[in-house]
Amino acid sequence: MFTGIIEEIGTLRSIRRGSDSAQLVIEAEKVLQGSQVGDSIAVNGVCLTAVRFETGRFTADVMAETLDKTNLGLLHSGDKVNLERALRLGDRLGGHLVSGHIDGVGTITRQERHDIATLVTVRAPKEIMRYMIKKGSVAIDGTSLTVVDLETEYFRVSLIPHTAHATVLGLKRVGDTVNLEADIIGKYVEKLVSPKEEAGRESRLNMSFLTEHGFL
Repeated sequence: MFTGIIEEIGTLRSIRRGSDSAQLVIEAEKVLQGSQVGDSIAVNGVCLTAVRFETGRFTADVMAETLDKTNLGLLHSGDKVNLERALRLGDRLGGHLVSGHIDGVGTITRQERHDIATLVTVRAPKEIMRYMIKKGSVAIDGTSLTVVDLETEYFRVSLIPHTAHATVLGLKRVGDTVNLEADIIGKYVEKLVSPKEEAGRESRLNMSFLTEHGFL
């Protein structure tokens, strides 16, 4: 698990492509401290396993499913990436619970300055938009952000100057793709209130039940 609070911006030094996979070599500093082979490091929000460490860099393998569901396959040598080590018990949860399992890829369609902030509009697939709510959380390239507005096919977030400076989102432009992970809590709630249980019986936990008992 991760928090969506980016620890540093790393640099992709090489991407070695296989027939159905890839291997990333990423230059970093902070996320290398205390890390060992087998540890999880989120790269642009994607949970990857570090398989090798060298001075000032680490290597991670990327499988076909990850390349298909994320924008990591579009990276080139020299590109900047968001990096975060896995959450430890006792750490502050400054963002929200992020699994590092990307739900899909969105596209930045608009950027607007609003006083000190930048409003960013992201077009997203419907399977992600179903979990979006105003003031809810979303991870964009691994960065924990708050949804400030949404419509059927897109949502908006606001970047304060610190977030724009401390993450790769400040480098993004209209037309760029971003990895999206919806709030994990919404997925569990959907599962709980679904009309059928896995065993095929009618579930007692539904919207009427939650309303009746004061949860809604």
